[in-house]
Amino acid sequence: MHIYALFGTSGTGKSSSALKLAHQLQVDTIIDDGILIYRGQKAAGSSAKYEKTKIQAVKRAIFHYQDHAEEVRQVLWQLSPERLLILGTSQRMIHRIIDALRLPAANLTFIPIEDVKSLSEIEAAKYIRETQGKHVIPIPRIEVERDFFQRIIASAQQIFSAKKEIIGETTIVRPTFFGGRIQLNEQVLKKLVQITCQRFPEVGPQLKTSYTFDDLPRLTISLSLNMAYLQPVLPLLSRIQQAVFAEISYSLEIAPASIDLYVSAISLHKKDQA
Repeated sequence: MHIYALFGTSGTGKSSSALKLAHQLQVDTIIDDGILIYRGQKAAGSSAKYEKTKIQAVKRAIFHYQDHAEEVRQVLWQLSPERLLILGTSQRMIHRIIDALRLPAANLTFIPIEDVKSLSEIEAAKYIRETQGKHVIPIPRIEVERDFFQRIIASAQQIFSAKKEIIGETTIVRPTFFGGRIQLNEQVLKKLVQITCQRFPEVGPQLKTSYTFDDLPRLTISLSLNMAYLQPVLPLLSRIQQAVFAEISYSLEIAPASIDLYVSAISLHKKDQA
């Protein structure tokens, strides 16, 4: 395995340069901020960008946590890529990632960000990071599987255009990483939450969702419950929270930093009336 290592201080535009560089080097496997990306899709790991503290983010990015490192090691072993691109803030960080993932360091090529971006581009990237706090993950497409997309269409056709007949096996959103951004329709996000919550028979029709992406993606959900006497509430809310997190993470490649549930009303009934 030949390892290419793109390094530069935070905010210099490494992630936004990764796809172009990978194409030039004929690399189809990338490691960035704790995520293993294979052929444009997340293959394993979890993003350090959503950790609550800088220390936790650094530990996640260098695969300090054993379960995280083992997950990525296993998938790397299965993929057995001939070339791998690793992104890091320094050569020392790259070596720590290589050690944590038990990768061979014999064929290692370091590439400073200054070899990929001009000084003006680096300064522009720093400005955007410092003033807008924007982060990029080098995943060039977000795939929504056909069966899931059909479920959305069946329950909320007004969200989509009249051209929905062109949908094939997958629907692919291709954001650009050079000055572009992903725009998420508010109604689509709310519909994802609604569909997920309605899998639980205890959830009533009163359901409201709000969100913010100002610092990290956060969701607030207000719902009503229809429950049997003595049925515990907290385990149910925990299952709903986990289901929403899994659906949003899988469908949109956005891992919510928090999902707050508020119960606006509870209706009680006997078990034989459920």
